[in-house]
Amino acid sequence: MTLTSPARAAAVSGRPAARRSNRMRAWATRAPLLPALLFMIVVTQLPFVATLVISFLDWNALYPDRRHFAGFANYGEVLSDPDLRSSVWTTILLTVTVVLVSLLLGLLLALLLDRRFRGRAAVRTMLIAPFLLVPVAAALMWKHLLFNPEYGLFNGILHAIGGDGAVQPDWISDMPLMAVEAALIWQWTPFMMLILLAGLQSRDSQLLEAARMDGASDWQVFVHITLPHLRRYLELGVLLGSIYIVQNFDAVFTITSGGLGTANLPYTIYQTFYQAHENGLASAAGVIVVIGSIILATFALRVVSSLFREEVSR
Repeated sequence: MTLTSPARAAAVSGRPAARRSNRMRAWATRAPLLPALLFMIVVTQLPFVATLVISFLDWNALYPDRRHFAGFANYGEVLSDPDLRSSVWTTILLTVTVVLVSLLLGLLLALLLDRRFRGRAAVRTMLIAPFLLVPVAAALMWKHLLFNPEYGLFNGILHAIGGDGAVQPDWISDMPLMAVEAALIWQWTPFMMLILLAGLQSRDSQLLEAARMDGASDWQVFVHITLPHLRRYLELGVLLGSIYIVQNFDAVFTITSGGLGTANLPYTIYQTFYQAHENGLASAAGVIVVIGSIILATFALRVVSSLFREEVSR
């Protein structure tokens, strides 16, 4: 059917009005989100912009009159200072160790909880409990209840097994970084377990049943079906865990106070800012941490988006 000239003219003249109406409807839909958006910009983006500006200044809080523009000198000092480079290496080592070990333990626990047995709900609740603790409280518990050489649980167990001649190590002094890693692994294993358990329970049951009918063993099912299916969930766990561990401050501050080679980048920023009062240098180090976290978060969001797409396509 063709439109007559007056009808076509009316349709053409009505298009701008329809566009305006759609635009108004879209803004009416978005309007309730604007206060939250403005709040997020004020509390997150403005402080970051201020930090970025300060990172280009040579600014010691004890000598405010000597403040001046320093360009990228603070970034050069962060990357060339031996202590700061050591803290970067400690941050990488801490993050890689905690994420990989907690991911492996989380996978083993998720495989256990994926099976049906009596008391599974109670076991699952107890395994999740460490992740629900306040990080500082968890670090204090490890420092005083477990690691203490005089009344800690670990040395108590060694004394109960070996008697008065048993070795009584000072866990924090003898192995400081491992002590921090142990506390973080204990707290982050439940997080990895929950992500991987969600992945296990989203497997195609018909595919598993077909594989078992064809004579596949448990190991073959795990290697050829379960592990490929969990790839996205493993990536998500690695990325989210890395984002948090890179920024961890509580465990390092509480257990070792950054001593004995355990000072990671966030703790070094704290020392630079609050003890050396070097605002510009601390801001430059903070900007580097933020950029690293943004890179990790970008990969994490892509993994989450791909997971949603896979779920929708099923």
